[in-house]
Amino acid sequence: MRIAVTSQNFRTITGHAGKTRRFLVFEPGPDGRAPVEVERLDLPKSMSLHEHHGDDHPVYDMDVVVTAGCGEGFVRRLSTHGVRVIATSETDPVRAATAVLAGETLAPAAPHGEH
Repeated sequence: MRIAVTSQNFRTITGHAGKTRRFLVFEPGPDGRAPVEVERLDLPKSMSLHEHHGDDHPVYDMDVVVTAGCGEGFVRRLSTHGVRVIATSETDPVRAATAVLAGETLAPAAPHGEH
């Protein structure tokens, strides 16, 4: 399982998922439970999902995207590529990835205001 966490600062889970260009990518470690950071995506502005309109985005290779906030359009778009989106108030990327791997429910994010 590949889990991408939106993190503009590479330290905490951040929102505005459609405009995010930085993601921490986790996979299960050797024990299958503890996540291991395997990659950092640092994409150009043209590759934010808000700007990019092709079918060849690196986030589409993920199984799950964890974010602090996103709109329904983001959720629908990723679901068409088989990616599950979890919006949470959790701020720690490792804790969030650990919960996802354990099948636990994360605390929900505050409602996203559509612009």
